[in-house]
Amino acid sequence: MQSNLLAVLFALASALTIAWGTVVRHRIAVRTPQDGSMRSSPLLNALMTPMWWAGMSTAMFAYFLQTVALGFGTLLVVQPVLVLSLMFTLPLSARFNGYRLRKSEIFWASVLTIAVAVMVILGRPLAGNPHPPLERWIPALLIGFGIMGAMWLIAQHILTKEKALILGLVTGALFGYVAVLSKATVDIFIHQGLDGLILNWEVYALIVAATLGTIVQQYSFNGGELQKSLPAMTIAEPVVAFVLGYLVLGEKFQVVDWAWIIMGAALLAMIISTIALSRTGTPELKNKK
Repeated sequence: MQSNLLAVLFALASALTIAWGTVVRHRIAVRTPQDGSMRSSPLLNALMTPMWWAGMSTAMFAYFLQTVALGFGTLLVVQPVLVLSLMFTLPLSARFNGYRLRKSEIFWASVLTIAVAVMVILGRPLAGNPHPPLERWIPALLIGFGIMGAMWLIAQHILTKEKALILGLVTGALFGYVAVLSKATVDIFIHQGLDGLILNWEVYALIVAATLGTIVQQYSFNGGELQKSLPAMTIAEPVVAFVLGYLVLGEKFQVVDWAWIIMGAALLAMIISTIALSRTGTPELKNKK
């Protein structure tokens, strides 16, 4: 059943849940010991922290809400709404760290909200084929994972000072693939049931992409301040999902002529406001680095 209203509501609930999990896991990351011991590994340190598991449980629930949203609407509806997780992250982080939001943060949060609303309401996305043939996936998988692999190596060995930013981009890209594969998996389950989940490759690719995304995200949180990694992953996910939604699934926005100018301006405003919000940072997180 297609219902953009229900898709938006569940995507908003997912964005709020994502924000909570992000704040929890980043607070763990900034406490990672840097003494070179095994415990200094971001992933090992996180696995040994009970609060990380609480954050991961929250992230899994957020993902469940996202899949429900994808069951009701298109990627082009759900993904812009999920960007609002950043807007929810800031007040939650401020609450945890004991400071008040600035006027500039409130302004950019308003700009982000308006931009997302324009893309969803004006765009009126049309559904494509959520379960396309494998040959339409192969180029996207090979090119995408090749680029992300190269970025991982660059972050680890060449541009180490920009590790948080680069790994944030990789994280967002991976979750962009997760979003598209989730849309395919939801469609398979609706039309083919549990047997379809077992027999189709998209489910296994989804598990691999989600696992890699979670691992890289923890490394990106540990690689620097939240305001370096968060804007990158927040923007990269919908951009990659948009591209894959268009090229692989065949989803489309219902806009023509001058309306594309407004859509482009909304996308630009979404990117700028996301970066502006993330760059504000939080006092406590800055001091811990």
